[in-house]
Amino acid sequence: MITTLYRNEKFGNAIHLVPQSVPPIWFMRQAGRYHSHYRKMKETYSFMDLCKQPELAAEVALGPVKEFGFDVSILFSDLLFPLEALGMGLTYDPGPKLSFSLTSENDLKRLKSSEEAIEGLKFQKEAVIRTREVLPNDVSLIGFVGGPFTLMTYASIGKHDGNLSFIKTNQNFVDKFYSILVPLLKENIELQLKGGAEVVMIFDTAAGMLDPYNFNRYVVEPISEFAKKFPKQIGYYAKNTTEEQLRQIYEIPNLVGFGVDHRFSIKQTLKTFGGKGFIQGNFDQELLFADPITLKQKIREYLMPIKELDPEERKGWVSGLGHGVLQFTPENSIHLLIDETRKVFSE
Repeated sequence: MITTLYRNEKFGNAIHLVPQSVPPIWFMRQAGRYHSHYRKMKETYSFMDLCKQPELAAEVALGPVKEFGFDVSILFSDLLFPLEALGMGLTYDPGPKLSFSLTSENDLKRLKSSEEAIEGLKFQKEAVIRTREVLPNDVSLIGFVGGPFTLMTYASIGKHDGNLSFIKTNQNFVDKFYSILVPLLKENIELQLKGGAEVVMIFDTAAGMLDPYNFNRYVVEPISEFAKKFPKQIGYYAKNTTEEQLRQIYEIPNLVGFGVDHRFSIKQTLKTFGGKGFIQGNFDQELLFADPITLKQKIREYLMPIKELDPEERKGWVSGLGHGVLQFTPENSIHLLIDETRKVFSE
């Protein structure tokens, strides 16, 4: 186990379930297309450059920390790079495109082994190292990888279009692909942790589309493997999950925490699933497009029920969005949400 030092006190308190008044704050996609800092860099560099050149990835990750004062920074990368490393090719025009899709078990023979593929992900370790070097000392740094199920959906249908019938009806294919992918993701996680990431989040955007049995098989089992190998260093997030799926995640031993989307009540989630690690969420990211007066009202409506809990009852909470920051989100809205959150819980 890699020893963890949490640079941000609030984030460490959330993980260790230490009661505190003001929660730590970080947002998924806090570095990206909505932010003028990122758009300025994009005038000179391609998205692939920004991810794969460690100094540039560090600069992108630093931008929103300097602008908005987030407590936690995130490795700037893309969740599809493991598929590229396996030999599937990857371009952005502007969205991601793989050079081929996996349509049968025979296609799996075209993939590299995890031992070969990990060489194509070592840039992420260097990016974590560089990011840690440029961040303020009191800002935590987390890494991330795509969830195995989400990566499989991209690999097998070429894009995430919601049609999962091939995956759901070809168990042998899934098992064989997972036998290649899961070991690679373990090595990918280890690279990021060795680079200095305090936690590695698993982002699983497609997992909410599974029934409880297959959610256990396709999601809980591999995530449990990750958490066993890296205890208290793996976090998990899937959008559109049900309460039953959330319960399955909650029961994974040694998970450091998980996030919930905006359909859940944070107040109730803390009461039902609190006490094992952080719970992140979950202001509705679409509300950030409201005018400032309306937005402030919506923020207060969201925060006040959580404020009613005493610090002991809301221990573990990490303030965030239901999903990630959307393209074209006004930067002033990000400022307002962060400022109001800290103000409400400082009163």
